[in-house]
Amino acid sequence: MPKASLTFGILARFVLVAFFLSAGIPLRSQEWDLSHLPDYVPDQKVSGTIRNFGFAMNGLLEAWEKGFARHHPGVKFEDRLPTSDAAVAGLVCEIADLGVSGREPMLTELEAFYDTFGSEMQTITVATGTYDVRTTWSVAIFVNKANPLAQLTMKQLDRIFGASRTGGYEGFRFVSDHARSGKEDIRTWGQLGLKGEWADKPIQTYGYAFTGQAQFFQQQVFHGGDKWNPNYREYVESGSKMLKDDPAGRALGINAMLTELSADKYGIGWTGIRQGAGFPDVKVVALAARDGGPFVAPSASSVQSRQYPLTRSIYLFLKHPTGTALDARLREFLRYILSREGQELVAQNRKYLPLTAEVALEQRSKLD
Repeated sequence: MPKASLTFGILARFVLVAFFLSAGIPLRSQEWDLSHLPDYVPDQKVSGTIRNFGFAMNGLLEAWEKGFARHHPGVKFEDRLPTSDAAVAGLVCEIADLGVSGREPMLTELEAFYDTFGSEMQTITVATGTYDVRTTWSVAIFVNKANPLAQLTMKQLDRIFGASRTGGYEGFRFVSDHARSGKEDIRTWGQLGLKGEWADKPIQTYGYAFTGQAQFFQQQVFHGGDKWNPNYREYVESGSKMLKDDPAGRALGINAMLTELSADKYGIGWTGIRQGAGFPDVKVVALAARDGGPFVAPSASSVQSRQYPLTRSIYLFLKHPTGTALDARLREFLRYILSREGQELVAQNRKYLPLTAEVALEQRSKLD
C-alpha cells in the first residue's frame, strides 16, 4: 500500500474514533455472543438449484452458500446479483426463488408481487444493518453541537420532520390508523422544551431526498406516510452515482448537508454515524421508541440488540403464501442462515451485524 494511502487510512480511523468518543458513543464491539442461537441441524437432505437475484451482500451470500453446501452438497446456486433494486423484479419475473435485498421493499414492489401472484410477498430478516459501516446503516439524528437538546421520542421525530396526513401504510394497504393533524406539528425549538433564545426559533430540517434511506425513514417515523415538513432540505449520498461530479452536484450531497448543519444552530438532520464522523460541530441525539423512554444512543450494541429505534435490516424475499408448505430447499437454506452457524458468518463478514436469538427464532417461525 502506498505510504500516503496508509497515512490517510490511519488518519481517517483516528478521526472516526475521536468523533465516537466526543459524542459519547461506545466503540464497536469486536465479538458477539451467539451461543443462544439455535444450531443448524438439517430436517432433511435436499438437492437441486436455488436461484438468487438481487444483492451480493458484500460477499455474505456467497459465504452462506458455501457453508450450506457442506451440509447439502447436492444443492447448487444460480446467482444474478446486480443490485437490491432488482430483488423483487427477479421474483415477479419468476427467474428467482429468493430476492436478496439490502433495503426495505417499496410500495410499488409489494403491489407488483401481489398483482402477479395474488398473495403477499414474505420478507425474512437475515441480518441486522450496520452501525459504522457504509452499507445498510442505521439512521442517526444530528443537531448542531450548540443545541442543548439531548434526546427525542419517535413521535417527536414524526412531528418535527413530518406533516399532517390522513393515513399511513401497513404493507401496501393505506389505513387511517396513522393519521395525524397539523396541530401536532413541532416547528419551533420551544415546543421541545428549549428556553431562552431557542424558544421561538424555527426548526430547520435536513435529510435525504427520495432514496432507500428516505423510504426507511418514512416507514419507521411517518408510519409509511410521505408528507414532510415544508422546510425540509433534501440531499443524496456523497460520492454516489446519484450526484454529478462537479461543484453543483457535490452541493447536493450529504457532506454538504452536514457542512450546512454544522453552521446552522437551529438545524436538525439525519444520516449515518460514519457520514457524520468528520463533522465535529454536530452531535448525535438519543432516541426512544415510546414516550417516557428509555432513550438509547446509537452504538454497535444498541443496534445489534435492536434497542435503538432506527435500526435497519437485511432481507430475503420469497413467495410463500399463507397455508402452503415452503419448498424444502429454501426452508433448509433459510434455517441455516438463521442458525448460529449462519449468523457466525455474518459476524465474520463484518459488513453487517448478526441477529439476536429472539429475532432469529421469530424469523424461523415464518418458515413453517
